[in-house]
Amino acid sequence: MTRRTGRPGDSDLPSRRELDAAGITDPVLRAAYARCRALNARHGRTYFLATRLLPPSRRPAVHALYGFARHTDDLVDEPAAHHGPDQIAILLDDVADALTAGLRTGRSDHPVLAAVVHTATRFGIPGGLFTAFLRSMRMDLSVTGYPTRAALRDYMHGSAEAIGLQMLPVLGTVGDPAEAAPRAAALGRAFQLTNFLRDVGEDLDRGRVYLPADELAAYGVDRDLLGWCRRTGRVDSRVRRALADQVGRTRAVYRLARPGIALLDPAARSCVATACALYARILDRIEDNDYNVFAGRVTVGTGWRLALAGTAFTRALGARTVHGRRG
Repeated sequence: MTRRTGRPGDSDLPSRRELDAAGITDPVLRAAYARCRALNARHGRTYFLATRLLPPSRRPAVHALYGFARHTDDLVDEPAAHHGPDQIAILLDDVADALTAGLRTGRSDHPVLAAVVHTATRFGIPGGLFTAFLRSMRMDLSVTGYPTRAALRDYMHGSAEAIGLQMLPVLGTVGDPAEAAPRAAALGRAFQLTNFLRDVGEDLDRGRVYLPADELAAYGVDRDLLGWCRRTGRVDSRVRRALADQVGRTRAVYRLARPGIALLDPAARSCVATACALYARILDRIEDNDYNVFAGRVTVGTGWRLALAGTAFTRALGARTVHGRRG
């Protein structure tokens, strides 16, 4: 067997090229960024595909933000069998302490946090956005349902909106970032609401419901009825109507978010537009599946995803060329 040599985390050629383009040379950082990229590629296929439309120099930062969110979320959602809520809370506190120390010094040796600390420092991402995210992750240890949309929105401020706002400095804007910020937050919220609808069954298995209880109750739906749907793999007519309402509400959030794409740096627009289209397509697939999100995960076909990405890649390449000539 031929042994490949090089910096830690450099075994993946696309990763090496992206890190070189971003000017990241430190071996510890390269390994951390490569690990975050692997997390993105393995767990966030839609998100990862859209990220490929960014200029290579910006991709590592996006991978770092995703990797941090995924690493932390997995502490809560995929704990080892011996980790109870108290132990997971300690792990989250350890992450928070390590992140705070890293943001204060501008450096971390943690295999994941090293990348996100470097990204936050490089792009001036406010530390409060990470604090908000960690607060929402802690909520998952004790909160199993949300009585109203306002209560759910409080959770999503940290779990979704904060991530959209973290992304904004990396993507760049053509004007005042404050103008784009509400749209970026809304897009993060739209993505998560889509995930909530797609993952109703899986979340029930974890004892959680991320749909406003009062909005479900308006259609005669409660947790017990959702549980029956999950156990039988069938959709009660009341649940079908409630989910149709939730899909409509989520589409309204997409409509709020989409105008923000034009406020982004032209080199980033194809990436975000593609991610938006791919996630919104999940709502279409839920409808096509007669709102049965209980028997298995609703997915977007690979052919459709690749066709959309191919068209977007052509647009992204053109934007990069024009941007490069202007620069």
